[in-house]
Amino acid sequence: MRVTGDTRATAPEKAALPSDVGRAWASLLSSGDAIADEITLTLLDHDKDWYDHADPEIRADLRRSTRDHIRLGLRAMAGDEDFDTLLALWRETGRRRARQGVPLELVLNAYTIGTRVLWEALVRRQTDPVLQVDDHVLLVAGRKVWSNLDVQNSVMSAAYRKESALLQRRDLHRQGRLLDGLVEGRGSDPAFAAEVQEVLGVAPDDAVACVVAAFDGDRDSPLRNPDDRLDGAGLASYWQVRGDLHFGLVQLGSAAVVDVVQLLRPCTSGRVGVAASPEGLTGFCTAFQLAAHTVDTIPRGTAEVADGEERLPKVLLAASPAITALLVRRSIGPVLAQPAHQAEVLMTTLRALLAHHGSPTHAAQDLYCHRNTVIYRMRQLQALTGRDLADPEDRLLLMLALLAVDPITP
Repeated sequence: MRVTGDTRATAPEKAALPSDVGRAWASLLSSGDAIADEITLTLLDHDKDWYDHADPEIRADLRRSTRDHIRLGLRAMAGDEDFDTLLALWRETGRRRARQGVPLELVLNAYTIGTRVLWEALVRRQTDPVLQVDDHVLLVAGRKVWSNLDVQNSVMSAAYRKESALLQRRDLHRQGRLLDGLVEGRGSDPAFAAEVQEVLGVAPDDAVACVVAAFDGDRDSPLRNPDDRLDGAGLASYWQVRGDLHFGLVQLGSAAVVDVVQLLRPCTSGRVGVAASPEGLTGFCTAFQLAAHTVDTIPRGTAEVADGEERLPKVLLAASPAITALLVRRSIGPVLAQPAHQAEVLMTTLRALLAHHGSPTHAAQDLYCHRNTVIYRMRQLQALTGRDLADPEDRLLLMLALLAVDPITP
């Protein structure tokens, strides 16, 4: 759709526009750069806090751009420039300011201040006896310049927002690509690690942690705004979705994994695992695997955040389901195959014996039964499993089997 300025003018106003109004605006062309520089100085002072910390090239570009706007704007209002040229300038300015990171509020403010300064320059021309700018000419010129401001803001803002959205998509895509690369083990590549530092601000040797949450068939992540929770504690984090997992890299700084676990608990509605990578980016791949397997140690349907290092044996079992199933079958499988009541009694006895390194005396105290009863059950267990509770390796095997079948506890 072609955008034009305000055309709602009376017949006398239309008659005045190409002659008196156009001549009035044209009279400012010779001083256009001076007007533009006045606008630039006003903007730099008005938004001093932002521009003082901006790149010097942005300030230089502001001066160049303001001159272009004033020059083309005066020519267009004098009738010597096509309005489409101004539209193109406004769109390009919106796109460029978005790429430079200038807040939209500042850009809109620049157009408002620029219009005011330009209008004031025209008003001062009213005292020129040769030019003869009367009130009627000022009225028509004022309507024109202020209606153009509305079009200006609309065109520039649309271009700015479109470019900002594109930049955000690019940034998220690049961030996701880097996080995927770290998961795939590319953190040890110096060139890749340098790119991570450039984009995410994470140095190769920074202590980091990996957080992994399982969607478990839900559309929403079991972590609700984890970046806000962590950022509130001064911990930067970056997030990505990979298959059925939502994972993030957390810069630990002086914090520990236990701090991350505590911070994430209030925003957790599903299974979440956390693992540290004290080696920095090089170890992030291992941390991801540990956190992901930690998730597998948490029963589905529960909401829990777990530190992988606090449950390493369970993680080992979760990482090898086929071997774990074989371990259970070849160890306590015959016990589980007994009638339900007998299986429960024997499993309870086995847990007590393993807790006391195979000692029937101490196990009997826990079970509130006679030592001879425990010895009898221990013989049953050894006959069914083929394992000797006095043998450390057999005890370890049975303990792993219990971890595999017992309900997981935090």
